Amino acid sequence: MKKLVLTLAVAVSTMCAFAREVNVSEKVLKAFNTEFTAAKEVEWSINKDFYKASFVYNGNYVYAFYNMEDELIAVTRNISPAGLPMNLQTSIKKNYSDYWVSDLFELNNEDGTAYYITLENADTKLVLRSQAGAAWGNYKKVNKS
Repeated sequence: MKKLVLTLAVAVSTMCAFAREVNVSEKVLKAFNTEFTAAKEVEWSINKDFYKASFVYNGNYVYAFYNMEDELIAVTRNISPAGLPMNLQTSIKKNYSDYWVSDLFELNNEDGTAYYITLENADTKLVLRSQAGAAWGNYKKVNKS
């Protein structure tokens, strides 16, 4: 599961530099159109494991990931720190005041809702994870030096 989440995180953070035609299966399109009837500006991309739909939904940029069998496996959206539950906001301010936020997104899948935040300072890049609003846990740490 950690590998899938990391793959989804990379997919959310990186966008294609050029447009290309993507052949999305009819089953996936039908599932998407049923789930996200009000979606606008839909763009599709594909890799060997899943389809990714990038779109605007209720004024938010959202990403939906489907496996090759038309099952919705995750939905993510970028959020601001103000969109976090209050306990997570205060924890960031209290424990990571010497870092800045370089990425933050919410992931919804069969396990529930999780938040991933990337914090950086001059020397370190941290990725923290919170499942269901519980306290932040270390997900990944990279020294920049």
